[in-house]
Amino acid sequence: MTATAVRTTTRVAGAAAGALLTLAGVAAAPAHAAGYRYWSYWESDGGTPWAYATQGPATARPADGDAVGFRFAVSAEADDTAKPTAAPDFARICANVVAKDGTKRIAVVIDFGGPADAPPGETPPAKRVTTGCAQVRPDATGAEALAAVAKPLRYGSGAMLCGIAGYPARGCGEEVGEEPTAAASPTASEKRDDGGGPSVGVLAGGAAVLALGGAAIWKARHRG
Repeated sequence: MTATAVRTTTRVAGAAAGALLTLAGVAAAPAHAAGYRYWSYWESDGGTPWAYATQGPATARPADGDAVGFRFAVSAEADDTAKPTAAPDFARICANVVAKDGTKRIAVVIDFGGPADAPPGETPPAKRVTTGCAQVRPDATGAEALAAVAKPLRYGSGAMLCGIAGYPARGCGEEVGEEPTAAASPTASEKRDDGGGPSVGVLAGGAAVLALGGAAIWKARHRG
């Protein structure tokens, strides 16, 4: 076999193998994640709209007159995370708490989310949104303000907030899956072929690719 034939054979074999691997990957494509189920943390200076916090509640230190919000929901990314449904209205939430020297007042909004956000087997509290005015020391964190108005709190690794007022009882930032986006109702023939692996059509396509590759390799050898 000439050097040219060897190179041709190698290229054709590589292309055939690559095509087969691509087909196998399509057949075994896993389900995509819809997002994560967790408590998101929000901030406001008490008069501006909610803004997604750049720090977690364990390290953020809101100022006197600020509002902090916590929302339980399923979210894929920070830019599509659901905000608390109640406004960050410090004046209303803390209207009945008198300011004291050596303390600061923080308005706290807790939104437990709806049934669609609840983990399997759990139900959100009947009162979806609760508010409270935390009067805490001047250097207190958002987590300490939350603890002043809602207990018990449950934390996971890395100081991640997992539960507020006992909800949810289990889990912490778990991934939430969804069905493959390309899935469609199977036809009768697809149902007969369904055995947990690639469909007959995919395997037949792979066989055709290998057959074409083999023919090209045979021709390349005989040209040499």
